[in-house]
Amino acid sequence: MDAFEPVITHAAVDSVLHVIKPADLPAWLQARTDSEQQWLNVHAWKSDAVGLWVYPTHTGSFAAVLVAADLEDPMAFATLPMQLPANVWRVEGLISETAAAALQLGWRIGAYQFTRYKAPKRLPAQLCVDAIDAEMADIARACCQVRDWVNTPTEDMGPAHLQAIAEEFAAKYAAHCKVIEGDDLLAHNFPTIHAVGRASHRAPRLIHLKWGAADAPKLSIVGKGVCFDTGGLNLKASAGMRNMKKDMGGAAHALALAGWVMARKLPVQLNLFIAAVENAVGPNALRPGEVVVTRKGLSVEIDNTDAEGRLVLCDALARACDDTPDLIIDFATLTGAARVALGPDLPALYSNDDGMAAQLQSASLAVRDPMWRMPLWQSYYRYLDSKVADLANASATPMAGSVTAALYLQKFVRPDIPWVHFDVYSWNDADRPGRPAGGEAQGLRAVFAMLQARYSAS
Repeated sequence: MDAFEPVITHAAVDSVLHVIKPADLPAWLQARTDSEQQWLNVHAWKSDAVGLWVYPTHTGSFAAVLVAADLEDPMAFATLPMQLPANVWRVEGLISETAAAALQLGWRIGAYQFTRYKAPKRLPAQLCVDAIDAEMADIARACCQVRDWVNTPTEDMGPAHLQAIAEEFAAKYAAHCKVIEGDDLLAHNFPTIHAVGRASHRAPRLIHLKWGAADAPKLSIVGKGVCFDTGGLNLKASAGMRNMKKDMGGAAHALALAGWVMARKLPVQLNLFIAAVENAVGPNALRPGEVVVTRKGLSVEIDNTDAEGRLVLCDALARACDDTPDLIIDFATLTGAARVALGPDLPALYSNDDGMAAQLQSASLAVRDPMWRMPLWQSYYRYLDSKVADLANASATPMAGSVTAALYLQKFVRPDIPWVHFDVYSWNDADRPGRPAGGEAQGLRAVFAMLQARYSAS
């Protein structure tokens, strides 16, 4: 996105974009010139279709109309930068401050292209505004950071690269970053992070960033940073392995959220934990059937080395609990089962606190950032039974795979600490307007809206 700044500008306007609701369409059409009406009737208005049309005006230039039912949804505007001609546009027809903010956010998100290795297809259209909304710029930056980091191949986005991002944030926001790496993980009692990452030539690590006042409420954010997942000795098939550069999507969300919290100076004491590993195959790779004693002291039988995300997270979550935070939020590209249950667009939300889950769902609706709560159905713990350890890391049944993964994580969270777990896909399988194929931020805007409401009032 930075290559195209400023997509929001004060430059002279070339063209006008009319934004209207479907109910207002007849009156708006009636106010057009005869030639404009004729063109639109031929090209656009044969049905009740809702969308975007560019049309010639009586002056010989052109204008456009966007018909959208929800003008407070940023994604209603995310279609515009790459579908409109690359002019400078002024928008007419917005009716609320919320819609104006949604316009700026959606325009920035919609202008995104991943250009690290390939020239952009085209320049985006620019939006002329009277005042640039700095908060919307921060939101867009966080969402596009997630996209950039997830899109970057593993050779350029390994554990050390995640560490470098955290260290860059620490320098920018006067935070402290500590990293425990390689065999030091064993010395500091992070055995499952070490076990998953030990076979890679790139050392596993726990990245801990700390920021904020000592007397502020403690917020802990935890991210799964599996920079590539072969499946380990339970090797994935080629189709399943193809996009596993995205298996650090949880870390990308956690890092972006932490940066956002610091940029907006939220009144919290922030602790960010990233378990960064590469799940590789090698002579000392973790084997099915092994038993690992976790940081919490629970023994885990390795039923499947491809259920590695919960292993690295369980030690990180146990560490987060050591600080007795006010709230723990974790993000992970954890299970394909969540995608089977909810599809690619809906991150699965789990929480041990009904009030917290309700706050998140309310924020989700308010900012149009969807998520869906799933149950921590305690009876399904039986699927994680082990004959030789306290529990297994995976179930022998294909049923309730996302639920059992969340239940596994819950074992490592103190019940007196509110905890939220997001099982995110972090990916768009195909190009859609405003949502290019590749990395995607999911639930991030809703989580920050909840945090802002929760802590700005404290």
